[in-house]
Amino acid sequence: MKCCVFIITGAAGIAAETVKLLAGKGHRVFFVSCDARHCETLADELQVMQLQADFITGDLTDERVVKKLVSACVEKYGRIDGLFNVAGISGRKFGDGPLHTCSIEGWQTTLNNNLTTQFQMCKYVLNQMLAQVPDENGMRGVILNMASVLAFSPDAKNFNAIAYATSKGAIISMTKSAAAFYAKDRIRINAIAPGLALTNMSARAAGNDSIVQFMEEKQPLAGTVMSAGDIARSAVFLLGADAGMITGQTLTVDAGWSIS
Repeated sequence: MKCCVFIITGAAGIAAETVKLLAGKGHRVFFVSCDARHCETLADELQVMQLQADFITGDLTDERVVKKLVSACVEKYGRIDGLFNVAGISGRKFGDGPLHTCSIEGWQTTLNNNLTTQFQMCKYVLNQMLAQVPDENGMRGVILNMASVLAFSPDAKNFNAIAYATSKGAIISMTKSAAAFYAKDRIRINAIAPGLALTNMSARAAGNDSIVQFMEEKQPLAGTVMSAGDIARSAVFLLGADAGMITGQTLTVDAGWSIS
């Protein structure tokens, strides 16, 4: 099995499950989070599983942290084969909500944390991928960006945060545009759009009895809130060689949300 080098942004929920799956397959993984406790918890869980991954702590809205992460990974492993942009926020506590009530702080903070961070990670990782020699399959790398089913299948009653939905829609556009440009360089760029999965960010919704009941019909394949692992397994596929001819696509992993 070919050993690859991956960067995963985030250290809990979907990010943590993806790190475990990739490390379990023998890949080298670097992860990052602004929450040191999440990093330490994930590192401890990996140790119990007799697995290992590298990490740094830092806020990806700071361009210096992005540069530090990419440099640390390349310094240790010589290349970057894959990037999974997971880290992001819900902007509700900053004032995100329906458009007519969304505050400027809610709008700017949400887009900065969800969209600009992914832009910066893509930018610096792409510069590295463009400079490195192709792998044994002729590919220079793969990028997977975290979108959301809310980008194209809104729910006005329970999930009415305009800045969040806008950030995720912009991520899909960025992904497709970049994929078209870098395909000639043998770099694949895709997005994944989950429905409601159990993560720290979704704790508010997952703890709401009426929303959980709503998920029985909205996400019929799961009959409830999905697990973070459901998304991570699909992410690992898109990051791997079996998806080698897939680029510019958004994979919806929503347990039926968008068709229910």
